[in-house]
Amino acid sequence: MRPSLLDPLFAPVTTLSGIGEKLGHLLARIVPVDTAGRELRVGDLIFALPHSLIDRRNRPGIALAPEGAIVTLEVRIDRHQAPPRGSSAPYRIFAHDETGEIALTFFRAKGDWLARQMPEGETMLVSGRMEWFNGRPSMVHPDHVVPIDKADELPEIEPVYPGTAGLAPKILRRAVVEAIARVPALPEWQDAAFMARHSFPSFADALARLHAPRDAHDLALESPSRRRLAYDEILAGQLALALVRARMKRAAGIPLLGDGAIEARIRAALPWSLTASQETALSEIKEDLSSPERMLRLLQGDVGSGKTVVALLAMARAAEAGRQAALMAPTEILARQHFATIAPLAETVGLRTAILTGREKGRERAATAAAIDAGEIDIVIGTHALFQESVSFRDLALAIIDEQHRFGVHQRLAMTAKGTAPDMLVMTATPIPRTLVLTAFGDMDVSRLTEKPPGRRPIRTVTLPDDRIDELVARMETAVAEGQKIYWICPLVEESEEVRLTSAEERFASLKPVFGDRIGLVHGRMSGRDKDEAMRAFKAGETRLLVGTTVIEVGVDVPDATIIVIEHAERFGLAQLHQLRGRVGRGEKPSSCVLLYHDPLGEIARARLAVMRDTEDGFRIAEEDLRLRGEGELLGTRQSGTPGFRVARLEAHGDLLEAARDDARLVLTRDPELAGARGEALRLLLYMFGRDDAVRLLRAG
Repeated sequence: MRPSLLDPLFAPVTTLSGIGEKLGHLLARIVPVDTAGRELRVGDLIFALPHSLIDRRNRPGIALAPEGAIVTLEVRIDRHQAPPRGSSAPYRIFAHDETGEIALTFFRAKGDWLARQMPEGETMLVSGRMEWFNGRPSMVHPDHVVPIDKADELPEIEPVYPGTAGLAPKILRRAVVEAIARVPALPEWQDAAFMARHSFPSFADALARLHAPRDAHDLALESPSRRRLAYDEILAGQLALALVRARMKRAAGIPLLGDGAIEARIRAALPWSLTASQETALSEIKEDLSSPERMLRLLQGDVGSGKTVVALLAMARAAEAGRQAALMAPTEILARQHFATIAPLAETVGLRTAILTGREKGRERAATAAAIDAGEIDIVIGTHALFQESVSFRDLALAIIDEQHRFGVHQRLAMTAKGTAPDMLVMTATPIPRTLVLTAFGDMDVSRLTEKPPGRRPIRTVTLPDDRIDELVARMETAVAEGQKIYWICPLVEESEEVRLTSAEERFASLKPVFGDRIGLVHGRMSGRDKDEAMRAFKAGETRLLVGTTVIEVGVDVPDATIIVIEHAERFGLAQLHQLRGRVGRGEKPSSCVLLYHDPLGEIARARLAVMRDTEDGFRIAEEDLRLRGEGELLGTRQSGTPGFRVARLEAHGDLLEAARDDARLVLTRDPELAGARGEALRLLLYMFGRDDAVRLLRAG
């Protein structure tokens, strides 16, 4: 049960005065949290922080007030000038101070109301933006007008919140102030020594200072108040991940002790030897597997660093122990490709493999499922179809999940429910900056593959404006005539009214007259069989130019493809460009990547393309991507169960991540049920930042 202390914050936002359903929907647009599937709560509003402020302390006098500046003027009201009846002219009020005269201008105004608000002969304080027209000063619709004897009602510093059409700033401000007033007195959940070291204020003081700033520094990302709330949010995330880890580790694993015979036979069948970092990762994985504690490890490796072989050797260890392993991929193309790579090697050494995706139906599916259940299959490769309740393993010892950022923490729990506490290895070819690894995978140990396998060639990357496309097509014709294979990537499947980009279908149609039967098309809307056929024809060399969408981004392996053209490269993120480029450079021949862009380029797009030209180091690219566009988009985290933050910004608060991870682990070591005084306070923190799932894990024991 949620503590009743927090009930005021979990009440619907429509319980705030003056907020009905319509305003509630508008408020939801500016709240920095995904409220899909539930109504907006009062507690959501307190984290809608102002992004800047208006300083109304500037009082230069009418004549000295600069154009466009926000100023406060002490003026005497001289006369009202109402427009003629039926006219669309504005209502004007003329006023003066000792430096000059000003016109206060109101459109579609109610004259009798203005006459009561600003009577002739009264001294008033007016605050708003100055405008000068033909040498005459005016202020259109002043933001504030108060009599001089109520000067204290004029806010000197006014926070500015994110806006949305139809929502007046005053209504938003009033709702936020009322929401903050409902925050109860909460116990301190942070460690006192840590707070003192970082000069952190209390939660209530930090909230008050951010919503009532005294100067611009109070709103800065590095201000103590912002850092305090950022640390609260990061700690809530790390605590949730640590609870997932504790829950997974609590079901003790069974040590996987193999004799190394199958592994040795696979190594002997490989045409090359493992790189140093593959050996290191493998020994870390083996150490985890032989321990009675469950393995929870992330294997990060850049495109082509050889993760699949490490996965196969780990699965061999499960088979040596007489148990089963499963490898799950996010797409059918990738699952089938893993199967094509792994099955021949596995079968040479006597391991039985099977594939299970959404495409297997009827008898074929039933037979595969029965063989898995009977323990007749050693290694199963598939998509999320492996999650389904109809699939049961006789003895699943190792679950490997590929491209983890596409699966959230919930799927991690679902997959591990399939066996008696299987060990878990998560793989990603998306290089993830250290800060994001901690954010999304704080519950995991990390291994990194840092070299490319022998034989991988560097890829020459060039940028080209799209007005030179005819030149490019002529060069591609020559390359195809020489027997080369080319990918041509477009951002869309079909032409769109809203976005003027070249779609894959449109580009295919424009290139077909040039390349005839040597051109193929692959995109996400095609059926699985059609996609497979397009890939097969390209792999076999029946087609030489494959036009596609980013469906070929992850894991597609055609070693003799040597050129990739990425159209509208400015529309892709760095990580995605890097993934796409990794489709070439996999064989003996020199490879190229052409980034085709549309002018004019924005500053970030220009920087992105420059990084791609300068380096092939995926980890450097990932750090640059984080710097250029923040953590939200980098992993597509909005959809995948990893955190999109409300308050914290990793580019500014990344240094707090390790402290939060260490703190979370220490807390749970000392108080695994969060039952002590600080533990109880931390439960409140989890609720405050929407980590209710983690509290349920505590209750589930």
